[in-house]
Amino acid sequence: MTARTPRHTGVIPPVVTPLTEDGELDIPSLERVVDHLVAGGVSGLFALGSSGETAYLTPGRQDRVIETVVAAAAGRVPVLAGAIETTTDRAVERARRAAALGAAAVVVTAPFYTRTHPAEIDRHFRDVAAALDLPVLAYDVPVCVHTKLDPDMLLELAADGVLAGVKDSSGDDGAFRRLAIGARDLPGFSVLTGHELVVDAMMLGGADGSVPGLGNVDPHGYVRLHEAAVRGDWAAARAEQDRLVALFDIVRAARPGTASATAAGLGAFKTALTLRGVIATNQVSRPMRRLDAGETAAVAACLERAGLGTV
Repeated sequence: MTARTPRHTGVIPPVVTPLTEDGELDIPSLERVVDHLVAGGVSGLFALGSSGETAYLTPGRQDRVIETVVAAAAGRVPVLAGAIETTTDRAVERARRAAALGAAAVVVTAPFYTRTHPAEIDRHFRDVAAALDLPVLAYDVPVCVHTKLDPDMLLELAADGVLAGVKDSSGDDGAFRRLAIGARDLPGFSVLTGHELVVDAMMLGGADGSVPGLGNVDPHGYVRLHEAAVRGDWAAARAEQDRLVALFDIVRAARPGTASATAAGLGAFKTALTLRGVIATNQVSRPMRRLDAGETAAVAACLERAGLGTV
């Protein structure tokens, strides 16, 4: 078996996109998020992911996010940028903008909205990669794009030099394990889990790192978890993961029946970052709603139980 040297490892949080009270980009808060994450020891930053509200942002705002994250990172860690678009030409255009703005790699989903065939998904990744000089990572997120990426297809694309890695947010742990096993013979291919509640298990199964939305709130915790797993201290990894599972209860703060799962999660992450003094408001993109005072108190209680201070 070939020794593995994947390019992207460690903790690479999908960076939240702070907004002002009137819904505009909050650039100073975004810069503080970057500093907060880098100070937490992360290995990279993923701009314009699901936790970054990329689907809600206009192209101009997407550009500003990449510009800001790249400038604030200042070369300390690489910046991956989402090129999450409905069709190939749109993804290529977004990926080229990301490259021009300083991204080190792009993250691409399967096409969506349109009905697609597996052969078209394969061609989509090949055509996007052929149009760029940057590494391309696949983003497997069927809850959003309604297509589960087949591990065999991903491994074939990796073997052909099309894909540099995958961020798996499918929740299909069996498929992830098959992907990790296949990646053992692909030395440069990065297998990253987006399943923040089972990072320890995914690392034991062969993951190279994680892309946890909750990592915005507690980057230090995910870095400790990753480092424990790398050194084989699975008891420490499990203990850290258990603490983070409890912290993830912040996403249950939204009153049932009043918000989508997306709004509950993003609202909780932003509310926690506001309580921690990192961003100025917990505003989210329309038509989502921000968490109210009662829900914010529930988030604060979770932070306290997890040992995280508030301002």
